[in-house]
Amino acid sequence: MLAIAFSELIQILRNRTVLLSGFLVPVVPCAFFIYRHEVFADLAGLGYIAAVVVCTVGAFGLYTTTVATLASRRQTLFLKRLRSTPAGDAAILLGLVLPVTVLALIQVTVILVVLAAVTGAPADVPLLVAAIAATVAMMLGLGLATAGLTNSPEHAQVTTLPVSVGTIAVATWVGIAGTGDLTLLKRLLPGGAATELVVGAWEGGTGPARSLVLLAPTLAWVVVAAALAVRLFRWEPRR
Repeated sequence: MLAIAFSELIQILRNRTVLLSGFLVPVVPCAFFIYRHEVFADLAGLGYIAAVVVCTVGAFGLYTTTVATLASRRQTLFLKRLRSTPAGDAAILLGLVLPVTVLALIQVTVILVVLAAVTGAPADVPLLVAAIAATVAMMLGLGLATAGLTNSPEHAQVTTLPVSVGTIAVATWVGIAGTGDLTLLKRLLPGGAATELVVGAWEGGTGPARSLVLLAPTLAWVVVAAALAVRLFRWEPRR
């Protein structure tokens, strides 16, 4: 697994397109939100900025890069060749997604540290870590599922749009409008409960009971995404 992960990391670092789309593009809007943090803090609060950072990196960095990477490796028959090695299916997939996952976590950590340095530390760091971990797991699962429907890296530009744009839209909706209205709908949509959880972790006021309630929808999406991935993922190009 580690050998696969190291090889994949080298491929990512050599691919300027992946570096640009997967790691630079998410940083730009996050930097803008931090730069104009006073405006967005007055609009929705500092927790909203933190939630946007987590969802933006998760959607446009981790999710889209995962889908494009797996589609590319399938198209070149690299996935098929890996299955002829002693490595199991789970080890192969984990090795392929590990580098992009670690890089996404580094991105989120660095950006949130900068935000904390500019605006102040979050109220509940452990809860924030749990929210980030759950969001990352959800986006990874959705990435594996979407990869099964994606024929090529170019096709990934289309197949990833509903989830990536939808997650950012939900995060913006929940972050600005809150969950006073349509509470259940907002929490059940991908990114909705995660956004509320990040906001609560950053600004405080989220007790243990409410934290579990907010973690549940995101973890449920992890289960759903994993089930879809098992059903939809393909190791060879579609004919």
